[in-house]
Amino acid sequence: MTTIGVTFALPAESSEFLHRLRNKSRADRNGIRVIRGTIGERAIEVLHTGVGENICRQRIAKFLDRQQFDVVISAGFAGSLNDELQVNDLLIAKNFSTLPVEHTRSWLSNVTIDAVNMLTVPALVDSREEREKIARQSGASAADMETESIARACAAHGISLLALRVITDTPSQRFPAPASVLFDIQQQRTRIPALAKFFITHPNRVPSLVHFAMKIARARTILANALVEVVRNMR
Repeated sequence: MTTIGVTFALPAESSEFLHRLRNKSRADRNGIRVIRGTIGERAIEVLHTGVGENICRQRIAKFLDRQQFDVVISAGFAGSLNDELQVNDLLIAKNFSTLPVEHTRSWLSNVTIDAVNMLTVPALVDSREEREKIARQSGASAADMETESIARACAAHGISLLALRVITDTPSQRFPAPASVLFDIQQQRTRIPALAKFFITHPNRVPSLVHFAMKIARARTILANALVEVVRNMR
């Protein structure tokens, strides 16, 4: 049976995909929690890497250690560095993926998917000016915070990688609050008191928070649909 590893940074990205798994179970392996299941004839193992290079590098090393995956899919959300990619656009990070882009497009023949260069960054990027600067310097069209570490680990183990992401924010449609308020990377969670304080003191930003939550829900569904199709059609 083909065994596929799928990584997400957080459960906020994975919940819809996990709902699609059959024969689901949870296990601790090498000190990390993994979720196992099946889609058709494919065995799936899901890892939440956490947000950022340090925690991702540690967890992906344990995930791949003495485990025979046929392919790993780095899945989740990404931010656009330009206004060509829009919210809910699906992309393949062609500079990180070792599976041929044309194969993935054939597995997703009914879906529009962009093949772009993606950059892994150390922190959430919010301002238009910073995004445009990063795009000019790197030549990348999108950014995330984990895939480079995953790509390096897969290369070291000789495992094929597909980096599949969906856009949740752009220079024109940014976060509803400062990145440090939305997520504390050191603690790997959202600090609810800080989040509540921000929106109490900025009530005019509440509608944008509601809109952002709706975009995230839609992005989860788009990503889950694409992942299920890739897994079912992969040869």
